[in-house]
Amino acid sequence: MTADIETGAVHEDGAVQPAPPLVRRRSKRHRAMIAVLATQLVILALLLALWERATSSDRALAFMFGSPSAIGGFLVQMLHDGSLVQDTYTTGLETLLGFVVGNFIGTLVGLSLWYSRFVSRVVEPFVIALGSIPIIALAPIIIIWFGTGLISKVAMSTLSVVIVALVTSYKGAVGVDPDQINLMRTLGASKFQIFRKLVVPASLTDIFAGLKLTVGFALIGAIVGEFMSSSEGLGHAIFKAGSLYVIPKVFAALVVTIALALFLTFMVGKIERLLMPWRRQLDFGR
Repeated sequence: MTADIETGAVHEDGAVQPAPPLVRRRSKRHRAMIAVLATQLVILALLLALWERATSSDRALAFMFGSPSAIGGFLVQMLHDGSLVQDTYTTGLETLLGFVVGNFIGTLVGLSLWYSRFVSRVVEPFVIALGSIPIIALAPIIIIWFGTGLISKVAMSTLSVVIVALVTSYKGAVGVDPDQINLMRTLGASKFQIFRKLVVPASLTDIFAGLKLTVGFALIGAIVGEFMSSSEGLGHAIFKAGSLYVIPKVFAALVVTIALALFLTFMVGKIERLLMPWRRQLDFGR
């Protein structure tokens, strides 16, 4: 006696009981994820094959753009000599510290601005002014203030993140349904209770959207800091290989940089699902 597991269970009389809607939605979602991943891998394989074919028949293209095989060779070489692990650890630490500090400060300030629209209007032009400054323009000043060690890279990463975190968290706070706020006021809730029990939870969607966005900004800040002054890190590896015109090694370091960004974004998504379990139900309902 057989039956489709996704459809449902089989009774003793041979009848098939339909599976619950949630189980069907989960199964459908998993199949869709597998299909998307398979399509992405096929596209990536085709692009690498075309890249390899083009550079293998043209020395000029091979010099200018490297080749997947050469990039893979440098990745293996960097792994064997230990520079890959050390550089990834250094850049990852700088990025993680800048990401955490920048998002903590930005989110705290952004949510706090909900308390006073007057203060938020006063600081708005200053926030816009700070956000318009190219981060690379601050690098010489940061080096003078904090030196050439870890602190300067973390500061660069933090500055790359903090304004984005502030804006997204403030947007989430002021976007809370005013009817819900008025309802809590009617029930006798204080402003702090409204903030803690309504504004902060309702802002989590925007906050996590900002967290996913600022992973890349934190990494850019760390890489820029390593460009300016560093003896290790992925930014230093890219800068050194580029100055020697070793293009495949530049791409090898870029591949690791992209992998680091994807890993950090994946971890942010895991934390989001942990702190916002209702999002899983929304995803399954699609």
